[in-house]
Amino acid sequence: MYPTALLHRARANPFSAPQFTLQKVHEPEEPSHTSPGGGRRLAAAAVADSEVSCDFGSAKYYAFCGFGGILSCGITHTAVVPLDLVKCRLQVDPEKYQNIFKGFRITVAEDGVRGLAKGWAPTFIGYSMQGLCKFGFYEVFKQVYSDLLGEENSYLWRTSVYLAASASAEFFADIALAPMEACKVRIQTKPGYANTLRECAPKMHAEEGLWAFYKGVVPLWCRQIPYTMMKFACFERTVEVLYKYAVPKPRSECTKSEQLVVTFVAGYIAGVFCAIVSHPADSVVSVLNKESGSTAVQVLKKLGPMGVWKGLVARIIMIGTLTALQWFIYDSVKVYFRLPRPPPPEMPESLKKKLGLTE
Repeated sequence: MYPTALLHRARANPFSAPQFTLQKVHEPEEPSHTSPGGGRRLAAAAVADSEVSCDFGSAKYYAFCGFGGILSCGITHTAVVPLDLVKCRLQVDPEKYQNIFKGFRITVAEDGVRGLAKGWAPTFIGYSMQGLCKFGFYEVFKQVYSDLLGEENSYLWRTSVYLAASASAEFFADIALAPMEACKVRIQTKPGYANTLRECAPKMHAEEGLWAFYKGVVPLWCRQIPYTMMKFACFERTVEVLYKYAVPKPRSECTKSEQLVVTFVAGYIAGVFCAIVSHPADSVVSVLNKESGSTAVQVLKKLGPMGVWKGLVARIIMIGTLTALQWFIYDSVKVYFRLPRPPPPEMPESLKKKLGLTE
């Protein structure tokens, strides 16, 4: 009876993978990828145990993951500042800028080419801090939740683990991001207010106090938590699908370069969905940080159901590229520092026996 009940539970999971059949395939055995705590490691790439520079789940491992997050988010968000600037201006003043191409033309005509770089400093600082918390805490929470569920349940509910871990990590990441995001949007969308972070931050503090830097944190949570949940869960499951159906050879036979190509493709696919899910809240944040004294509810009523989708095309291009590059950089950091990178999750042998899938 027990295997039947467990099989029914696995099928009922709304986040479970499609049912599949087992076939006998002779492959070289891979080393077991279990953490010191006994839970299964859920991650995206593989390195032999003899080649790794630290233990999975160690302080050094999480520190390097946080460093990878700093590089992946700080560099990529700073690189797309011009597109982000035009996107924000399109959101807060659609009548003037109308579309992305006209937005670029007007910005260059009014501020020169250098005007496209406005807000680069708060972008780099803010998103570096966000990346540290986002990727570092994601790895921590993913392992904590996996250990709480146990090896079998963490496999059955792995998408739920990805969603919960990414949401938990982003909660703290947005608190770190909020002050710099407020400065960035004020610089980019309020002409004449301030041109640099050194000008903007003291001025905002003098006018509105500390609240000026954190009034956008709730809309940030509304924008970033769904975005990050989609970003991590969609990426992890897309990697599984690519290796199962698209890559013509087993993961263990792929070179590191080939694995990084899969990482980039999966990242871009995840990024497109991320942009769509989080765009309405992104529009609210942009207007909220431009206008003093406004609330998220007031801004939402002002924009209306159609206004919140202004700038979506620009954001899909930006976020798709951004997310792909972030995952590529993050995974490259893991390769460079020889961090443990387990393969996509497979059903534990103990679960196969309970389900009657093995002899």
